Amino acid sequence: MTHTDKDEHHRQITDGWFRAGVFGISDGLVTNASFILGFAGANPGANVVRLAGLSALVAGAFSMASGEYLSVQAQKELLDYEVEVERKAIAENPELERQELAALFRSRGIEDDLAERLATDLMRDPDLALRTHAREELGVDPSATGNPMSAATSSFLSFSIGAFIPLLPWLFPAHSSQVWWSVGLAGLSSAVVGAGIGWFSRRGMVRWALRQLFFTALAAGVTFGVGRIVGVG
Repeated sequence: MTHTDKDEHHRQITDGWFRAGVFGISDGLVTNASFILGFAGANPGANVVRLAGLSALVAGAFSMASGEYLSVQAQKELLDYEVEVERKAIAENPELERQELAALFRSRGIEDDLAERLATDLMRDPDLALRTHAREELGVDPSATGNPMSAATSSFLSFSIGAFIPLLPWLFPAHSSQVWWSVGLAGLSSAVVGAGIGWFSRRGMVRWALRQLFFTALAAGVTFGVGRIVGVG
């Protein structure tokens, strides 16, 4: 096998889309399945359940998208500011920043002479010096501080997909098995989403499928029970 065959391929997940997408579809499933079954437990009629499910889908999708956009944008602006502070420090006090970088290398266990040479070589390239300082001091790459629009779009779409699944049976004429169709679709989708997360994160598809299914079932079961107890009266 050649070296090329062994090369690792790392996926780009630092701009926020993956976290937003996973959280969105999971939250859409759990929230709307619970919301729909809570209403269905009160037995108010299929039209009311349908309206409640649609309202929860629209409101939840916009809420998730705006929340993701604002949180990622705030984090991005904070990191961009700190990176700019570091950029200015490198331009105005290069020797002080070189000493700081050498100290950081020594704290990692690198010998004094090698730490000094590394710091000196890195400081010759301001962009490389900035990336190194940002990674070492801030824990970020200046070119990957997050994409708020990507996170918001991913969150909006994924929540809508997740919330639509348990709502699907209620878009057809009323019938006695709509609740069970919602339960079945929500349960199956939760297991698939969990397995997908487990595959993507390399942390075990079965474990993640069962985890996702458990939380969906717990939330939906509790809200259905509350709806049944309270009733339409």
